[in-house]
This record gives sequence, structure tokens and C-alpha cells, in this order.
Amino acid sequence: MHWLTEPFTADFFLRALIGGAFVATICGVVGTWVVIRGMAFLGEAIGHGMLPGVALATVAGAPAIAGGAVSAVVMSAMISLLQRRGRLSYDTSIGLLFVSMLSLGVIIVSHSRSFATDATAMLFGDILAVDESDLLGLLLAATATVALAAVLHRSFVAAAFDTRIAQTLGLRPHIAQLALVGLVTLAVVSSYQAVGSLLVVGLLLAPAVAAGPWTRSIPARMVAAAAFGTGAVALGLLCSWYAGTAAGASIAMAAITLAALSGVLARLNLRRSRQAIKAPQPEPASALVSLTGK
Repeated sequence: MHWLTEPFTADFFLRALIGGAFVATICGVVGTWVVIRGMAFLGEAIGHGMLPGVALATVAGAPAIAGGAVSAVVMSAMISLLQRRGRLSYDTSIGLLFVSMLSLGVIIVSHSRSFATDATAMLFGDILAVDESDLLGLLLAATATVALAAVLHRSFVAAAFDTRIAQTLGLRPHIAQLALVGLVTLAVVSSYQAVGSLLVVGLLLAPAVAAGPWTRSIPARMVAAAAFGTGAVALGLLCSWYAGTAAGASIAMAAITLAALSGVLARLNLRRSRQAIKAPQPEPASALVSLTGK
């Protein structure tokens, strides 16, 4: 996706960068828990669960983000219902809902005259179209995400490692699980315009993975993940401008590239540390001789 006319380049870049930074903050906070809890498939399913709502809104001329939000909430509720009452396994239930919602969305959009354009916007996003009202919505979503993650931090931690202990402590792990699914839904919906439903999992996972080797606590990992995500947004936008590539795809690829580089650097740092530990230390007498020259 190319930038628009030259006089508006700075404005479009600034709005896209600010909006992308808000999205990176949301995904950094939520993506940390997604990685810790192994919920990547859930995020992917909710992302594709948005498609029917977005498709209906697009065909009807309504705001796409509103339709996507309703559809994502319905998808989350269906996943929670199947998890509690269904006879199928959790991943099988998500997989069936994933395919059904994706198929329904494509069927609806196929009736639109602008099928190719609509499908491209739904799958890959359009961060260059972010305006002031979108920025305000993203700011509110980021604020709500950070606040909810802070309030429920103890419950999330306890539920992640031992639900029985969490229940004993009165932390209500089931409510924590529902809240976490709600945060994943909010992150997917908020990221929709930036990277689309197809690439949203990349922005959820890659920055949190990149931050992992360099942090020792969950809050620190969230902050680092938000920083990596913001860096990926900036790199992706620059790549989109200079190479004429799709902005959403460029952002997702930049995030994955940063995660790969972070992993390589972390392994090199670990190897260097191990070699330093294994290196023979001089004997006290030899050290004294080397210092005195006698």
C-alpha cells in the first residue's frame, strides 16, 4: 500500500505511528499473557472470528470496526461456552469455530462488488487510514487494557501457574480466564485497522517473544514488548514508504524479524557468558607474580 500525496506524508506518518504505538502497547500487555498461557491459537481464532461482522458492516455501509467488535465478542462467548459445556476438546472447538467464521466472512464479502478491496482491507489492515477519532479510540483501549491488566495481575499470575491455589486464595481463576479472553478480544479488535485479522497474531506474539530473553518479570516483559512493537511499527512504516509495500504486512514482518534477531542475540550473549564462566582463572600466586613482575 502506497502513501498518499506528498504534502500529507508527514501527517499520515505521524498518525499511523501514534496509532501503531497504541496498538503496540495493547498487544505488548496482552501478548505477554498470550505467550505465557499458550493462547496463540485463541488470538488467531478471534481475529478470524471478526470477519463475518466486518463483512456485514462493509456490505451494509456501517463502520467495519463496530461490526468486527460485535463478531469478535460473539466468537469469544462461543469459545467460552464450548469450553465449559462442549464435549469436544478446547483446541478442536476453537478450530471448528475458526473455520466456520472465516468461511462465513468470505461468503458474505463475496457478494460485494468490491470483493478484492474489502478482503484486502479485512485481512491486512489499513493503518494509513487512521484518523483523530481512531487515535482517541486506541488511546481509550490502551488505557483500559493497562488498567485491567494491573488490577487483575495477581489473578492472572495465580491462574497461569496453579488454578487450585488461585481458587484457595479467592482469586477466582474462571473470572480471570474470562477477563483474559476479553483482553485478547480487545487487542485483536484494536489491532484490526493496523494489521488486519490475518496478521494480528504476529503483533501479539512477536514483540512478547522478542522481550522474553531480556526481562525477568511479567511487567518488565510487557513494557519491553510494547517497545519492540512500537519499533516494529516504525520500521514497517518506513519500509512501506521506501519500498512501496503493504503497511500492515511490513509491520508484522518487522515484528517477526525483531523477534528473530532478539533470539539470536540472546543465544550469543548466553554462549559468551558460559565461555566466560568456563575460562580458567589465574592462580593467586601467578596473579601476584604477574602484577609484581617477580
